[in-house]
Amino acid sequence: MTIQTLLALKGATVCIIEPTATIACASKTLSDHDIGALVVTDGEGSIVGIISERDIVRVISARGRAALDTPVTEVMTRKVITCGRHDKVDDMMVRMTEGKLRHLPVVEEGRLIGVVSIRDVVKSRLREMEQDSTALREYASLKTRAHQYALQNNAYLEQARFPRVF
Repeated sequence: MTIQTLLALKGATVCIIEPTATIACASKTLSDHDIGALVVTDGEGSIVGIISERDIVRVISARGRAALDTPVTEVMTRKVITCGRHDKVDDMMVRMTEGKLRHLPVVEEGRLIGVVSIRDVVKSRLREMEQDSTALREYASLKTRAHQYALQNNAYLEQARFPRVF
């Protein structure tokens, strides 16, 4: 499965925030949309960072209430790792696990087209495994029925060829 397929299943809505926004604004946006990260974009729509719930918790833990007035740019992760729509979900699962990433912006030709979370990736992988399991069960059931049919057919043929005489 590709990231494009995953985006089609989950939707490609992306919540962004401006670099000048405050931590209070970022927290409210995350809460309102029930998401775990915001992509920080400049005036032209280029990605300049990403801010997550963890980033916000860390700054509030360090600075207290004063952190709420802190600009997002002071807290965000600047080195943003992204993926493309044609990348394979399994490869992104490895990348996210190894990089300890929870969110990957999806970019095409420098334009932000979506965000996938580790939850999205795991859910898609579970869905694939369930489909594989169902297909295997159906195959095994079909093989069993074919075998039973063959046994019944053989018994019928044997009886027709060698009728019992009493």
